[in-house]
Amino acid sequence: MAIKRESEKIVLEGKVFAILSYLSILCIIPLILKKENEFVLAHGKQGLVIFVAEVGVFILSILFPGLLKLGWFILLVMSFIGIIAVLRGQYVELPVISKVADKITL
Repeated sequence: MAIKRESEKIVLEGKVFAILSYLSILCIIPLILKKENEFVLAHGKQGLVIFVAEVGVFILSILFPGLLKLGWFILLVMSFIGIIAVLRGQYVELPVISKVADKITL
């Protein structure tokens, strides 16, 4: 029972910062201020991967103009799924993104 309460406390303390993780460049704030919170850290790493992908899509859209709308739509959906998971107090493994995020060490 104590483990569950501790887990709930970690989630409640980190929800606001975990939501920031999915809002583009704001993903840096939780990674700096709340990296000791495992809930925030997991979502922050995924948010960082999404942000880097957004920058990559923007750069590639110079060469392939049609890529911008499709890429941004996919990344927006991934961010939305992440925010919904945070609001529910859950961890989520986003396709491709979570595998890259797991390799990040801070």
